[in-house]
Amino acid sequence: MPYSKYDSLSIAIDNRVATVTLNRPDTLNAVDGTLHHELATIFWELGDDPAVSVIVLTGAGRAFCAGGDLKWVKGSIETPLPFTLMMREGKKIVMGILECPKPIICRLNGDAIGFGATVALLSDIIIAVDTARIADPHVRIGLVAGDGGALIWPQLIGFAKAKEFLLTGNSIDAKEAARIGLINYAVSEDELDATVGRFVKQIANGSQSAIRYTKQAVNIPLRQLVASVLDCSLACEGLTTFQNGDLREGLDAFMNGRKPNYSAS
Repeated sequence: MPYSKYDSLSIAIDNRVATVTLNRPDTLNAVDGTLHHELATIFWELGDDPAVSVIVLTGAGRAFCAGGDLKWVKGSIETPLPFTLMMREGKKIVMGILECPKPIICRLNGDAIGFGATVALLSDIIIAVDTARIADPHVRIGLVAGDGGALIWPQLIGFAKAKEFLLTGNSIDAKEAARIGLINYAVSEDELDATVGRFVKQIANGSQSAIRYTKQAVNIPLRQLVASVLDCSLACEGLTTFQNGDLREGLDAFMNGRKPNYSAS
């Protein structure tokens, strides 16, 4: 498969293992329009690639993903793209991860924020370096946590804890995330590759048909939730993007290092 077309993703395939690296280290792998589009296609392509049995998803540099690139977000307000296009791409990313028959192991090499947290948490096995933080701070800049956070957080840690983090935007450290079941493991930096490698080897050497069909069966409720939760949450995110001033205020406050002053309504 021709993966050289990807600009913001680095794809390496070795011994039936595809390593997908978010490759914008200068921005802490923040998601811009190019990376958003590429994430919407890569999991579908790897799912169809007969040379791949397991996918390892990670980030370049010191972060996994800092969430949406705020310059891109601001640009989407000033020069709006058709919302249906962004919504379709967002849905394709979520469904690409859930529908991909190959197990996806997230090697969480650093902080996973916002949409970065969503992508990580949708993965099948999540192994984080113990210094990483996970957060979905959409509300802090005046946005709905609509790009998958409202879908996956409650399924992993229950509604009460999920609402605590989604309504405040507070972060959770990797050790606590592992303790409450948000991720699988939090390990030291020295142990990260060995721990990921252990699961990669076991899955790659296992019965591929049994493993793939098991993933598909386990993910049935999540795929059903896409229709009932994700479509609505993406639409709500669109409303906060285009129909009130809180996002403009939140972005301006964040970029200028001040406290936002949101409307009361």
